[in-house]
Amino acid sequence: MFVRKSPTAIPFIIFVLSLAVSAGVKEKHARREGISASGPAILWREPVDIQSRDLFYGSGGQEHVPHGTVTFVNEDLDGTSPKFVVRDQDGQKWKVKLGIEARPETAASRIVWAVGYYTNEDYFVSELQVLGMPARLHRGEKLIGPNGFVRNVRLKRENEKKIGTWQWRHDAFTGTRELNGLKVMMALINNWDLKDENNAIYEVGGKRVYMVSDLGASFGAPGRAWPREKSKDNLDAYKASRFIRDTTASTIDFEVPARPRYVYWVNPKEYMSRVHLEYIGRNVPRDDVRWMGHLLARLSPQQIRDAFRAAGYSPQETDEFRGVVERRIASLRDL
Repeated sequence: MFVRKSPTAIPFIIFVLSLAVSAGVKEKHARREGISASGPAILWREPVDIQSRDLFYGSGGQEHVPHGTVTFVNEDLDGTSPKFVVRDQDGQKWKVKLGIEARPETAASRIVWAVGYYTNEDYFVSELQVLGMPARLHRGEKLIGPNGFVRNVRLKRENEKKIGTWQWRHDAFTGTRELNGLKVMMALINNWDLKDENNAIYEVGGKRVYMVSDLGASFGAPGRAWPREKSKDNLDAYKASRFIRDTTASTIDFEVPARPRYVYWVNPKEYMSRVHLEYIGRNVPRDDVRWMGHLLARLSPQQIRDAFRAAGYSPQETDEFRGVVERRIASLRDL
């Protein structure tokens, strides 16, 4: 027998699912945070050399550019992008990310690092041959060519020990200028995938280094869009998106992270895992926003251009992305 559902049923179901998602995330976070170093926590370092930083090579510098042949080690099933680990001829491990996030993550890592935040050592490789590639992978098989060749991939140097994750709402830096500046950076590059699980704590030299370790959902729409291809690495969507949502005498609201399009209600778990993230870009103190704007204004057009050149964008794409970034920096500086 068919029973007509109340119009309030769907919102109620979504609310219940949101509680379950929230509880699951908190439990997962608690388990990870139980493993931590005892040293000081660091989120940001003053970039005294900002005007001379090399945004083509990024935080790893030219000396760490991957070279030579690489050999398959194992597949990584975390996250949504296909990934696997390789080892180069020097014994160094690299995590290879395939697909749409490879280019934006490479460019984003350089711009975020330029103003003093920690990032992974990321490099974009237009063509890479992987020896020992298995006949089948769980994800990304269509992106693997004959003889183990892959194109347009990001390589992340695996040289740090991950010891936990951190939360935007409750962390060692809540309320600080440095954390607020990081929120500005996420809005600048339109990185909307700000789930806590994308925030990593690494042990580096006895210190606890905090960073946003997944920047792949950048340079597209301000939130999960439809079709999905607009969400990341989409110049037209990036150019058309709103940057600053609202202002008051003391605070700034950014558009990023925007709530997902309503079409994603067909997947309530995914929708509810993101809809509550809007607070990250809201009520950011104007003084902290202006501080970050003045830091960014010290970057030259060539430095910004280099960040996109390093990610394999065409000369025209590079100039257009640079133009959007520069206009956003100007709006921050003029607040």
